[in-house]
Amino acid sequence: MSDKSQSVPMIEAQGLSKFYGDFAACRDVSFQVSQGEIVAFLGPNGAGKSTTMKLLTGYISPSEGVARIAGHDMATDRLAGSTRLGYLPENGPLYPDMTPSGLLDFFADARGVTGSEKRERIDAVADICALSTVFHKPISKLSKGYRQRVGMAQALLHEPDVLIMDEPTAGLDPNQIAEVRNTMQKLGKARTILLSTHILQEVEALASRVIVINEGRIVADGPIEEFTTSGKALNTEFKRLTAISS
Repeated sequence: MSDKSQSVPMIEAQGLSKFYGDFAACRDVSFQVSQGEIVAFLGPNGAGKSTTMKLLTGYISPSEGVARIAGHDMATDRLAGSTRLGYLPENGPLYPDMTPSGLLDFFADARGVTGSEKRERIDAVADICALSTVFHKPISKLSKGYRQRVGMAQALLHEPDVLIMDEPTAGLDPNQIAEVRNTMQKLGKARTILLSTHILQEVEALASRVIVINEGRIVADGPIEEFTTSGKALNTEFKRLTAISS
């Protein structure tokens, strides 16, 4: 990891806003995530989570403000920023007729990973995401849990410093959730992770910090202990913070 990673936030939102006509999908969103943090990004449906994540990854451009990954402005320097970023969108697109092996080979070429390094990286992410038993099966035949693992594998292929994951366990059964959670715990040992999820037990198991967004604005940001001490339950605090304003 470069020295620059030590001196700048790995994820930075600075006054981010996204407007669609008169509607603000998010407004004046600001926070930073430092190297090695696992941060949960929480909010009810329609609160602005996915929009903020898309702004951070450069998938869409902000109406106002700046999104940076490892110091790179994702509106003006997206290609450089994307080399440091692995992104797993909710229901991320996979090619159903391809196998995990073929898909990872395709993404390696797209990422400029070639030669012996390509084989090494494909083998490494297949091992991290436990894909050996399905490596040569069509993605269309895989369970949702395995498809999520394939999505994680492609996001890790280029050894990014930063992972942004939007609802990585949405729609999975309890066993699949446990499998994906174990994978994320491995990943969090060496990377900066911003994780959006509706599963609050997952937050308590993985995250050291919680950011809550409601109606497009950040309403809370702090260590997870602030949300669960003095007998408080994370679920109770989440409901209080995201109550619909009158």
